[in-house]
Amino acid sequence: MDLTDLTLIVPTKNEAHNIQRFLEAIPPEVSILIVDASSDGTDDIVRRHGRHQIRILRDGGNIATARQLGAERAQTEWLLFTDADVIFAGEYFRTLAALQADPRWGGIAGAKLSMDRHRFYYRIFSLGMRLLCAMGIPAASGSNMLVRRQALLAVDGFDRRLSCNEDSELMWRIRRHGYQVVYRGGLKVHEFDHRRLDDGLVRKTLHSLARCALLFFDLMPEALRKHDWGYWRRGLPAVPPKTRLITFL
Repeated sequence: MDLTDLTLIVPTKNEAHNIQRFLEAIPPEVSILIVDASSDGTDDIVRRHGRHQIRILRDGGNIATARQLGAERAQTEWLLFTDADVIFAGEYFRTLAALQADPRWGGIAGAKLSMDRHRFYYRIFSLGMRLLCAMGIPAASGSNMLVRRQALLAVDGFDRRLSCNEDSELMWRIRRHGYQVVYRGGLKVHEFDHRRLDDGLVRKTLHSLARCALLFFDLMPEALRKHDWGYWRRGLPAVPPKTRLITFL
């Protein structure tokens, strides 16, 4: 895969403590598009980083809206969706550059692991994604998934009503549209934010399984689709007023 035909899209919301570490792991030839809803100076840190291939969009919508806005502004064939609270494994972009993407592929799910706590959970989580992709029910993490831009546009992108589980839901629609979605475990990111697991591993697991089952079988009522069921309740600040301002660095 040609890394110059790739846009890395990352929504940020008060990631000042993570963003420097995140950016250091990205090769200079990869274009980065940040959709920011921060009030802690995250965007200032990005500007001081000195990279030339960064665009910052300002948007106060939910996570699905942020990912969709980034996808609409990108022009490359492949879109790499991720989060600022992860770090890419050292070999990630070499592995990606060596990947021969089949024209039938609409999406690629990568592994999400941990370098500190909850390592076993993340290994099981990534194994589950691998098995589900093999079964034609492609689960994915928004922290590490690639989407072919034409496939995303063909299914009208992310469901902007969703404030979580927007990642797998998109991949299911891409698969149903006729594209293949594959899992590649060599594409690894490591998670550093474990707040939801620290808050209760069983609670987090049941939350994801219940929502994903209802979404997959299209059984979720509209009111519940818009509600996150407490997913974002762990000490996260309010979203700033919704604006859209593009800054080119």
